[in-house]
Amino acid sequence: MSEPLSRKGLFHLFVVYTVWSTTYLAMRVGVNPANGFPPFAFGALRMAVAASILLVMARLQGVRTKPTRAEIVPLVVAGNLLWCGGNGLVLWAEQYVPSGFSCLIVSAAPIWATLIELCLYKKRPSTALVASLLVGFAGVAVLSAPSLGSRGSTDFLAVVALVLSPLCWVLGSVFQARRPVNLAPQVMSGYHHLAALFGFLIVSLALGEPAPHPSLSAWTAWGYLVIFGSVGAFTSYVVALRLLPINIVMTYAYVNPVLALFLGWLLLNESITPRTLLGAGLVVLSVCAIFHFRQRKKAGAPQLSEAESVPVDGV
Repeated sequence: MSEPLSRKGLFHLFVVYTVWSTTYLAMRVGVNPANGFPPFAFGALRMAVAASILLVMARLQGVRTKPTRAEIVPLVVAGNLLWCGGNGLVLWAEQYVPSGFSCLIVSAAPIWATLIELCLYKKRPSTALVASLLVGFAGVAVLSAPSLGSRGSTDFLAVVALVLSPLCWVLGSVFQARRPVNLAPQVMSGYHHLAALFGFLIVSLALGEPAPHPSLSAWTAWGYLVIFGSVGAFTSYVVALRLLPINIVMTYAYVNPVLALFLGWLLLNESITPRTLLGAGLVVLSVCAIFHFRQRKKAGAPQLSEAESVPVDGV
C-alpha cells in the first residue's frame, strides 16, 4: 500500500499552483504602458530586491553563500539566460499581449527542453514523443496565428519574444545543469537574480527606456512578484520537491497555464475565444504527454535538475 502524500508538501504545491499562475497577470499590470514602469527597469528592480532577500535568508539559515571563482561564470551566464532572456522577454511582450496568452505560449518550455535534450544526448525519439511534440507546436501555432499574420506589428514581435522566452529559459537551465555549482537552491537563485540585475540594466540603457514613474498598481504588482513570486513560491517549490514525488510536483506545468488563462479573463477581462481554448488544450495535452513520457523513460536517463523544472517566470 502506497504512503499517503505529505499534507505539508501538498500545501506548498498549492502555493506554487496559485502564485505562479498569477505572476503573468502581475507582470501584465506592472508593465502596462499606462502604469509608468518600463519592462527592463521593472525587471532590474525586481532582481535587485529579490536577490538581496534570497541571499540574506540563506545567510541567516547558515548555508554557504560565497561562490568560488569557478562557480561565478556559470551563475552569471545561466542567470542572464533565465531571467534577462526568459523573464525579460515576457515582460517586454506583456506590454502588448494578454497575460493568459503569454502564459500559454511560455508553457511550451517542456517542448523546447525535450528537443534540446534529444539534440544534446543524440537520442532517437519514439513515435509517441514525436507526436506529442507536434501536438504542442500545433497548439502554439493555433494561438499565435492571428499575431504572426500581421508582420511588422508589435503583436508579431511580442509573439516572437514569447516563443524565444522559454528557449532562453531552457538554455539557461541546461547550461547550469551541465556546469553544476555546490550551492543551496536559494543561494543559486539569489545569484541568478543578482547576475540578471546587470543584464536588465544594460538592456534598459540600450533601449533608452524612460525613467520610471510607477503608479500604485505597478508598485503593487512589482511587490507581489518580489515577495510572493521570487521568494514565497520558490521556497514552496523547493519544499514540495523534497516532500512529494517529482511527477506530482511537475503537474504545475499544465495546471498553471489553465489557471492563468482563467484569472486573466476574470480579473483583467481578457478574452477567451474558441481558438484560445483549442490552442491551450493542445499545448497542455502535449506537456502532459511529454511529462508522462519522461516518467516512463526515467530509469537510466538524464534527469531534470531543479533549475530545469522551474517555469519561465518561475521564482
